[in-house]
Amino acid sequence: MCICQLFGQNSRGCVEIEVSNQLVRLKGLIEEIYKNQSDVDMELIWSQMMQILESNSLIVDDKANSTDQIWDSSTAVLITYPDPFVDSDAPSLRLLANIINSKIENLASVTHVLPFLKATSDGGFAPSSHEELNARFGNWSDLGFLGEERMLMADLVLNHVSSSHPWVDQFRKDEGPGKSYILSPSLLGDWSNVVRPRNSSLFSTISTIKGPFPVWTTFSPDQIDLNWQDPFLLIEFLKLIVRYANFGVKWIRLDAVGFIWKESGTKCIHLDQAHQLVQIFRVFIEILLPRSVLVTETNVPQDENLSYLDSGLEANIAYNFPLPPLILEALMSRRTDLINNMINEWPKLPANTTLLNFTACHDGVGLRPLYGIMDDSRLKELLIACEKRGGMISHRSTVNGQDEPYEINISWWSAMSDTEGNDSNTQLLRFLLSQLLVMSLKGVPAFYFQALLASENDISTFRRTGQRRDLNRRKFPVNKLIESLQTESSIQSLILENLKTAMLIRSKTPAFHPDSSMQCLSLNRNDLVIVSRGKDHEKVIAVHNFTEHEVTINITSLCLSHNLRASSFWKDILSGNEYFEALINIDPYSVAWLKGSINS
Repeated sequence: MCICQLFGQNSRGCVEIEVSNQLVRLKGLIEEIYKNQSDVDMELIWSQMMQILESNSLIVDDKANSTDQIWDSSTAVLITYPDPFVDSDAPSLRLLANIINSKIENLASVTHVLPFLKATSDGGFAPSSHEELNARFGNWSDLGFLGEERMLMADLVLNHVSSSHPWVDQFRKDEGPGKSYILSPSLLGDWSNVVRPRNSSLFSTISTIKGPFPVWTTFSPDQIDLNWQDPFLLIEFLKLIVRYANFGVKWIRLDAVGFIWKESGTKCIHLDQAHQLVQIFRVFIEILLPRSVLVTETNVPQDENLSYLDSGLEANIAYNFPLPPLILEALMSRRTDLINNMINEWPKLPANTTLLNFTACHDGVGLRPLYGIMDDSRLKELLIACEKRGGMISHRSTVNGQDEPYEINISWWSAMSDTEGNDSNTQLLRFLLSQLLVMSLKGVPAFYFQALLASENDISTFRRTGQRRDLNRRKFPVNKLIESLQTESSIQSLILENLKTAMLIRSKTPAFHPDSSMQCLSLNRNDLVIVSRGKDHEKVIAVHNFTEHEVTINITSLCLSHNLRASSFWKDILSGNEYFEALINIDPYSVAWLKGSINS
């Protein structure tokens, strides 16, 4: 039964899908979260939601119907700003599409375009419009052009809008709908336990025709928090999802979603209503879009992060936030015990959920996910090591008013350097090792555009803006970048060719399907990370050497000690090397994907 038929509408052009159960669940979720609203408002909300679904039910294309799977071993996410270039008059989204299509290719089957709507600060995460793109990026058709060759992922910045957004202007004028969309809490409430991601003021004061009013500003004075207790705000964002979908977006990222619902006397993070809203978005996009994927971004301790996956009813994917700092620390300390422990304790997740494995991203390397994993002395060593490589440390305010390290701001390429004077080849090897580990693990791999292009710490931009995150947000001169990408011996070309080759191999290897089984084979080792992926004859053993020395493994003993089938012949499907003996040498900072003979 399709939506149109279910509600007695004309079904012409509507694709048949079973939606009755989703609609019942959707209605129940909305009634639960907004149970204090009037019957008239709830009827209006439901009517508007049904109108949105009726008008847009199934935004379909051939690519979306090509498979029932929402991801496979070829899935890889590229994280990129809409304008990673300077010195170009062309719409940056068009230029980005051309470079991705010609040079990034299979590392970007899904492209996460960071906020492209008009915005005033924070790299686009302070949106001043939900209808217009930033003019230098291009227009909606330019976004659609980028999505012609790949899936697109886009952000819903749910927690806040820019202080220049029309809703804020309406709040100042005491006009609807903005006057009820902006969160202006009573300062008499109990806000003493609020979890802060920053050390800026929790509240800011803005002038209105009724006088000064406090507004909630979780992230900065230019980012005014929204009042999600108004159910009509939900309709605004559902309309934005439809707009995204019409231009190729099928993966939706919920930015900072844990903060969106506030209640006096609570920590104002991960409240039940936040989880219910995630469920609403999940049901909505499943009805609207085939092969849709909902991603939550919550840079918090892992148990809190996984709470958006555990039920199987909320997000499809959550960022694997402990992974970047653990990989970074392992490479700097040359000790793999902590990351081996993490892999050994990999969470068991419901069907159609997984983790997004990454190293670098547009933000810093988050430290909150390390709490309970890394002791203070080791964390201090990590911070010092990053500062020696030109990195900086950002802080947040705790409940007791103290500042604590929140994230490391450093480019991933600069972080891969060795202060002991190793050459650029070692830096390249360490970089490739970190990205190949991301490819080897259970889940979906993701790569950051600036990292793939070996961007160093952008000191000049940081000095101009004072924003530490700008160290890792370099913009590339277009002509110089194109010339470098056309030079086979350049660092950028070497990185891309190595990783594209590995991704091609990965895509043809069933063991690397995001859902295939994984076992840690190096729990008691401090030099290697070894994981077994897949089962039976499809099994691959991925070996990662985190030291500057050659390491020899006895592959037969390794298999037998973990109750795995041994083989008399092994092939490294990455390098093509073949091994007919049990002893295999792993070069410094290198990776081997070992596959045994089928008939052994």
